[in-house]
Amino acid sequence: MTSTLDAGVVDVCRAYLALADRYEPGLVQGLYLQGSLALGDYRPGVSDIDFVTVTSRPPDPRALQAVHAALRRTHGGTDFDGLYVREDDLRQDPDLVPSGAAVHEWQVEAMSRFERTLVTWHVLAQGGVAVRGPAAAELCIHTDWPALTAATRENLAGYWTTWRNRTVLGLTGTSDWATAWGVLGVARLRHTLAAGRVTSKTEAAAFALETYDRRWHRIVREALRIRTGAGEPQYGNAVRRQVDVIRFLSHVLDAA
Repeated sequence: MTSTLDAGVVDVCRAYLALADRYEPGLVQGLYLQGSLALGDYRPGVSDIDFVTVTSRPPDPRALQAVHAALRRTHGGTDFDGLYVREDDLRQDPDLVPSGAAVHEWQVEAMSRFERTLVTWHVLAQGGVAVRGPAAAELCIHTDWPALTAATRENLAGYWTTWRNRTVLGLTGTSDWATAWGVLGVARLRHTLAAGRVTSKTEAAAFALETYDRRWHRIVREALRIRTGAGEPQYGNAVRRQVDVIRFLSHVLDAA
C-alpha cells in the first residue's frame, strides 16, 4: 500500500481487500487504482475511487455482490467503481477482451463493458497505483496511441456534441455538476490530444487558460472552482453561466 494515497482511499482499499479475501479467497491477485488517483488529481468528496482488480479466475457474481454490498455499508460515502480482469486481458486490445464483472455506483454486473476501454488501459499504464500486486509498469499493459487519438476525436464529435445539444435544450446545464463536467470534460480531451497522453481535469483547466482566448477564462475558472472547492464563484446568475458553458463547448468542439 503506497504511503502517498489519501487516508480515506487507503481505508477503503484495505476494507475491500479484506472482504474480497473473505468471500472469494485467492481471487484478487492485484488491485490497481486508475482514474484521478493515477493522474494525481484525486479530490476527496468529489472524485470516485476507480479500480482495476486482477483476478486468478472468473469471479462468482454472487460473491462480488456480497463484497460490494458490505463495502457500501461501511464505506459508502465514495463510489468504488471498477472492473475485474485477468492479467492477460490487460496485454491485449480492450476491444478484444470479453465482457466481464464490473461495478458502477455500487451495482455489480456479471457481464459488462464498463471501463474496458483504451482510456482505462492507458491511464493504468501511465500511472496506475498498485495496492496489491506488482507495479503497473510490470504488467505489459496494451497501449495504442493512434487508436486512442481516433477514439478521443470520435468522443468529441459524438458524445460531447450530443451532450451539448441536450444541455442547450434542457435545464441540466444550470447545475454546478454540468458546468464542471462539460467545461473540464471537453478541455481534458483537447489537452489529451495536444499532450500525447491522458491528462487530468485540473491539468486541462490550466491548458484551457493558456490556450484559449481570455473571453473563455471566466467559465474555465468557474469549472475549476467547482472541482477544487477553492476560490469565489465567478457568476451570480446560473442561466448566464449556462450560456457560457454552451458557448465554450461549441468553441472547443468546432475546433476538434
